[in-house]
Amino acid sequence: MTTFVWDYLPEYERERDDILDAVETVFRSGRLVLGESVRGFETEFAAYHGVPHCVGVDNGTNAIKLGLQALGVGPGDEVITVANTAAPTVVAIDAVGAKPVFVDVRPGDYLMDTGQVAAAITGRTRCLLPVHLYGQSVEMAPLRELAAAHGLAILEDCAQAHGARHHGALVGSMGDAAAFSFYPTKVLGAYGDGGATVTGLDEVERNLRRLRYYGMAERYYVVETPGHNSRLDEVQAEILRRKLTRLDRYVADRRAVARRYAEGLGDTELVLPATAEGNDHVYYLYVVRHPRRDAIIEALKAHGIALNISYPWPVHTMTGFAHLGYRNGALPVTEALAGEIFSLPMYPALAPSVQDKVIGALREVLATC
Repeated sequence: MTTFVWDYLPEYERERDDILDAVETVFRSGRLVLGESVRGFETEFAAYHGVPHCVGVDNGTNAIKLGLQALGVGPGDEVITVANTAAPTVVAIDAVGAKPVFVDVRPGDYLMDTGQVAAAITGRTRCLLPVHLYGQSVEMAPLRELAAAHGLAILEDCAQAHGARHHGALVGSMGDAAAFSFYPTKVLGAYGDGGATVTGLDEVERNLRRLRYYGMAERYYVVETPGHNSRLDEVQAEILRRKLTRLDRYVADRRAVARRYAEGLGDTELVLPATAEGNDHVYYLYVVRHPRRDAIIEALKAHGIALNISYPWPVHTMTGFAHLGYRNGALPVTEALAGEIFSLPMYPALAPSVQDKVIGALREVLATC
C-alpha cells in the first residue's frame, strides 16, 4: 500500500457522521445557494479571526483575485509578492491586469524576505501580497510600516496557514484583507473547492459581495459594476462550519506529527522546518531540504512512499510568466530551494504507524543515497 503526502479518508472515517449530517442539513434546508450555511460560516469564520467581515467565494484563487479588485488593484498596478508559492497566487494578480513583482525568500524559513520589499516599490506599486507559507506567517511589522509610508494595501495570502499566529495575532487579521483557500488538503479543508476573503474594512466588504455575485449588490439583475459568479457552495459552507469548531484540534494534531518527525529525523542530514521568531507554526506542509532530493524521492518509491515537492518550479521561471522578464539567478534562494525541498506526509489523522514507516524508510535511504 502506497503512503502519500495527504489522505482524507482517515479523517472522513472519524468525522463521517457529522459530514453527512452537514450535507443532509443543506439538502433539507430548501436553500441551495447563498443560504444560512454560507451566512453562518461567514459570521463564524470572521469571529474566529476577530475581524468584522468574511465573504465566502468559490475557491482560493478567486479569494485573492476578488480581494485585489475589492482593494482597487487593477491594470497598470504592481503587486509585490514571492515566486516560492503555488502558482494561483500569481495567476490571481495577473487576472486583475496587475503586474507581479517578486522578491526573494529567506533561506532559513522560506518566507518572504521583507528586507527586499522597499527596493521593489515603485510609483506603480499598489499592494503588498505576503504568502504565509507552509503553515507560518511572514514577518508583518516591516510590511505594515512600508504600506503606511507609501499608501499601499496589504492582502495576506493565508491559503496555507489557517490558525497560524504571529506574535499572538492570527494570520488574516494583520492586513487590509486576507484570502483563504479551503481546498481539501488545507488545514481547514472542504470536501471540494471553496475560499473566503476576510477584511476589517466596510467598503472592501461591500465590494467583495458585489464582485462575487455578478456585480450585484441587493437586487438581482441590477449590475452596479461588472463582477463574477464566485459564490461559496452551500454544502461546502456547512461542512466548513462543522470543521471550523475542530480547527484548533487539527492544528494540535499537525504539531504532534511535526514533533514526531523532529524526534525521528533530527539527527539526520535532512534540514527540518524552522519556525521563525514570534510564529506559531501550524504545519500545513512539513517541508524538508536535502541536496540529493531527487535521488531520495526516487528511492522511497521502492518503500511504497510517494512524496511531493512544494514547489519544484518557481513561478518566475514558468513559461506562462516569461513576459515578466525574470532571468535565472534573479531570485537565488528561491531557485536553490526548488532543487532541494520536498514534503513529508502531513495531515491530522496520519497514524503513528504510518509515520514510523516514513521515518524508518527515510533513515534507511539517507544512509545509502
